[in-house]
Amino acid sequence: MPDPTVPPTPPVPLDALLARADLGLRRIAGPADPAVVLHWAHTSEMADPYPYLLGGELLLSAGVHIPDGAGAGYFDAYASRIVAAGGAALGFGVAPVHDTVPGALVEACEMHGLPLLEVPPRTTFSAVARALWQLMAQARTAELRRVTEAQQSLATAAARPNPVPSVLQQLARRLGGRAVLYGPEGTRIAAAGPDPGEAVRTALAKLAEVVRPSGEEPSPASASDTVTGLRLVAHALGNGEGFVLGTAAPQRDAGDHTIASVAAVLLSLLTGERHSGSGAGRSSALVRLLLGAAPAEVAPLLGEDRWRVVHGRPDGRVAPDPVAASALGAALGSSLVDVAGEVVRVLVPDGRTVERVQGWTLGVSAAASPRDWPAADTQAARALARARATRTPLLRHGDRPAALTDLVPPAEAAAHARALLAPIEQSPALVDTLRTWLSLHGSWDRTAVALDVHRNTVRQRVARCAALLDADLDDPDVRMELWFALRTP
Repeated sequence: MPDPTVPPTPPVPLDALLARADLGLRRIAGPADPAVVLHWAHTSEMADPYPYLLGGELLLSAGVHIPDGAGAGYFDAYASRIVAAGGAALGFGVAPVHDTVPGALVEACEMHGLPLLEVPPRTTFSAVARALWQLMAQARTAELRRVTEAQQSLATAAARPNPVPSVLQQLARRLGGRAVLYGPEGTRIAAAGPDPGEAVRTALAKLAEVVRPSGEEPSPASASDTVTGLRLVAHALGNGEGFVLGTAAPQRDAGDHTIASVAAVLLSLLTGERHSGSGAGRSSALVRLLLGAAPAEVAPLLGEDRWRVVHGRPDGRVAPDPVAASALGAALGSSLVDVAGEVVRVLVPDGRTVERVQGWTLGVSAAASPRDWPAADTQAARALARARATRTPLLRHGDRPAALTDLVPPAEAAAHARALLAPIEQSPALVDTLRTWLSLHGSWDRTAVALDVHRNTVRQRVARCAALLDADLDDPDVRMELWFALRTP
């Protein structure tokens, strides 16, 4: 899932910014790696910018922070802290403080593998930031255009006389890879795109088995893997009959997920209704509701006794359209979808696990019988509101980890603590911030003073902890469990 602290705009390759002739930027140290990308630009003259960086930044500095007589040790510490914070590159302005980039800084950046850009006197830092935003906007526009064109071509393919092969051919072409439709018994019904080889074919078929409903326990809506440099993804089609869409394509971007989701929705429609009575059951349920039947009488026609209500809102400011709503329903394994303004509501069987969906923020209710569906709808709405407030991709009503006090002996408690904190253990700054924030009862100001950072930095780090831990930090039970985990040796 995307990091909630990263903007919803696509990152820009550092090389694209260097190619802007109007800026005159020059790389003078660090690797010339085309994989280096920028998520934003940040200006700071702090000697230690670590507390103010979230990662992926182009840090811009004129060297105001450099003391007179600074030696190699100062610049080594400065560059290492930027790298530790996840900074992508450093831009150094050679005016008005310094006439040239200090040689010790060049050596330090080279040693730590940090790209160092020389910003000429005629180029302001605001011009660099503006150019970066322009490149991001161009990339975003190009990506939206590509996704829109793919949606149109897939819809056109679905209307052809032989729709399933046509949709697979369009999908394979748009992804630049292979697309396969597997039947309920695991047999390959149709395929399109270049053959990726035996190893990939076998791995993709095994991945399809992971998402195919087994009847014994809930299966995920999708699964992914990487084999021989290809990204493999399996989507369980929303008709619930065991059809699976598999794709194998080079690593690309988030737009491919949207394109594949649209194809999954179309293939669900093409393979579902005529192979089962589910469509007739839903039609009968709708007719009975319109004729005055109670929801409790109609629910058995849908095939389940208990359901969860999911409220979803797309990331960014784009309102969901019917295609996007159907794609969300397919990802969640349900065709019972309703678009209500900026929110999509989905009714999901209790037996199907609700997982994160890329590009969406989700709130999930508790499982409820038909008579309690209105209350479940309210629960989902509140969960979505909390998820958006804490930048959490998915939040369930009443979520909390297992009670730590139930885990004995102490060795098991320690193992539980390690597992609970695993998503943030590689970031000491996040662990220290969460521990301090909890010890000070969630006070932003007191935590900022204790850590000697800005209060906004505390908010950003706590929000990131909530996202990585998939936890509602407003829940006192969750706070208690995390506090015990953080204090466990």
